[in-house]
Amino acid sequence: MSALDLTSAAGSAPQLAAGLPWPELGVNAAATAATALAVMLATFVVGVTKNVHRVVDVSWGLAFTAVALVTFGLSAGHGDPATRLLVTLATAGWGLRLAVHIALRGRGHGEDPRYARMLDKASGNRALYALRVVYLTQGALVWLVSLPVQVAQYAPVPAGPFLWAGLALWAAGVAFEAVGDGQLARFKADPANRGRVMDRGLWSWTRHPNYFGDFLVWWGLFLTACATWQGAAVSLVSPLVMSYLLVWGSGKRLLERHMAERPGYAAYRARTSGFLPRPPRPRTPWDPPR
Repeated sequence: MSALDLTSAAGSAPQLAAGLPWPELGVNAAATAATALAVMLATFVVGVTKNVHRVVDVSWGLAFTAVALVTFGLSAGHGDPATRLLVTLATAGWGLRLAVHIALRGRGHGEDPRYARMLDKASGNRALYALRVVYLTQGALVWLVSLPVQVAQYAPVPAGPFLWAGLALWAAGVAFEAVGDGQLARFKADPANRGRVMDRGLWSWTRHPNYFGDFLVWWGLFLTACATWQGAAVSLVSPLVMSYLLVWGSGKRLLERHMAERPGYAAYRARTSGFLPRPPRPRTPWDPPR
């Protein structure tokens, strides 16, 4: 290690050891919990009124945006201004894009079959069951997953390599997700593809490019909170929970259960990665034609 390396390491050590303003961060955590709850309760009213609970998917991105904006306002005078602005813009950019995409995709459609099956399990009042199992659960998850967004804005250190690395990973994730969503939308818009399985573009490398994009986004936002070791420790639960949800929870698992009976999906599943992108296996003579 050179003298320059030693100097750089010594200079970064105080930043990693810098403490977070815990009382202020605690107030912020309470305010963002109330914010996530308010967004989900308002969405619940819309869902009950329209008798379509898929609207909660639109509010998922909106709730993260609201949490980021509330944190930006409350963290003034505590965190680094550049970090606060960039993390807020990154979260809002991802959340608003996702909300608009889901709103446009669901326009004119009825209930999502996944929510319909879930609500069929209600033994009593379906609305109260939806409130507890869908809306309040998602509100709690928004708060938990958004911890890096909150913590990063209170870190008392200037913008540094963790911020830039995190934003680079965030950008890769948003691009991957947006390109995959656009490819699928164009595929579905072509009447010739009705009943077929999308297996082109990014969808030939992974069966879930949108979920993989989300995976990158939240590991990237986690990195933005790693300028202090306390921030990294508090925030690690966020990408771990999001990764679990995407791969084993309400993301990939439920969607594949819904798609399992579609003609051609078994062959597509056999030749295409379930999550991490990789080149597809060669098509076989038994695969349905494109």
